[in-house]
Amino acid sequence: MNTVAATTSAPPTRASTPPARRRGRSPYPGWFYLPAAIVYGLLFLIPTLLSLYFSMTRWTIFTSEFTGFDNFVQFFSEPALTKGFVNTFVYAAITSGAKVVLGLALGMLLTSQIVGRGFLRAVVFFPVLVSSVGVGITFQVLMNPSKGAINAALGVIGIDGPGWLTDPSLALFSVAMVDVWKGVGLATLIYMAGIVSIPKEYYEAAKVDGAGSWTLFRDVVFPLSWPATSTVVTLSLIGGLRSFDLIWAMTKGGPGFTSDVIASVIYKQYQAGFYGLSTAGNVILFVAVIAVVLPLTRLLARKEVEL
Repeated sequence: MNTVAATTSAPPTRASTPPARRRGRSPYPGWFYLPAAIVYGLLFLIPTLLSLYFSMTRWTIFTSEFTGFDNFVQFFSEPALTKGFVNTFVYAAITSGAKVVLGLALGMLLTSQIVGRGFLRAVVFFPVLVSSVGVGITFQVLMNPSKGAINAALGVIGIDGPGWLTDPSLALFSVAMVDVWKGVGLATLIYMAGIVSIPKEYYEAAKVDGAGSWTLFRDVVFPLSWPATSTVVTLSLIGGLRSFDLIWAMTKGGPGFTSDVIASVIYKQYQAGFYGLSTAGNVILFVAVIAVVLPLTRLLARKEVEL
């Protein structure tokens, strides 16, 4: 009996421990990762390093002249370029915040017992499938201050519609609203998946405790759908910081430079032949995305653990 107990309580010998676990290494051989490392190096690492170099040069297709940080100094010294940098963060904050709020609201609505929810789900998700350029051209027509359908509809009820895309104070926000309309379907889908994955026992326990609709949302739905919130915030913020096609299709950064973002500034500098300056803009955009997204993902992950 004592022999059995001693045998049971004895720690596993070195021979019984798998080699990979003993060494704390991956069970796969090193060459197993080689194809992925080659693809990563060719498609990401090498282009990134080359971009860093060319951002510090004045280059053409055939020649290059090293200029140090002159391109970066010029980027932040010109008001039009700085305006695009600021607009990028404003645009990303507006679109990501609106997608979180509307996506959560629509996700709750479309997971309830509402009549025709299957049809409404298709309607909400449909804009995600449409090309951004197509959406931009369509809303450019709809938002025309004199002939657009939106201002015509407002005129019927006695409201004089503004110049959505021609007013410098409204152009960026108008494009942001269209971006939200197009992208909220994906946010809604993510929230729907998060809400339906919440076990029904939580709802039943909350109702037994006399929880109302607001308490149910605050203490059950919102905390337990936090992984969906983290995903929506991260994806929306990255998309907002990198946005280009919709803005270019609707305003081309105008009027003036009022709706320019970093991506449209980069494109304009490239069109003008300032290749080094446009490459510096790409590096600035890359650093901005990393600087915002990495701390944010860590904060969201820590919040998810706390909840």
